[in-house]
Amino acid sequence: MALSEREIAMLDFERGWWLEEGGEPKHVALRRCLDVSATTFRAGLDRLIDSPDALAYDPLLVRRLRRARDERRRARFVGEAPRERRPR
Repeated sequence: MALSEREIAMLDFERGWWLEEGGEPKHVALRRCLDVSATTFRAGLDRLIDSPDALAYDPLLVRRLRRARDERRRARFVGEAPRERRPR
């Protein structure tokens, strides 16, 4: 099953939303670009990154997102705060 245009747009957005002009917060950019809430986007992205098609489309992004998700899950399981992300 190939990725839909919407799924491609989600991956493309996640790859470089902070590079857009204006420096607006992510939740604002999500509404403007994809017309979704941050919660809906995160849930859809979490499902999407398990797809082999997503991995084939952008392996570096999908692997990074999988690692970050696994870290958050691991931290919740052991009751720790997730590690701070490095500033970009």
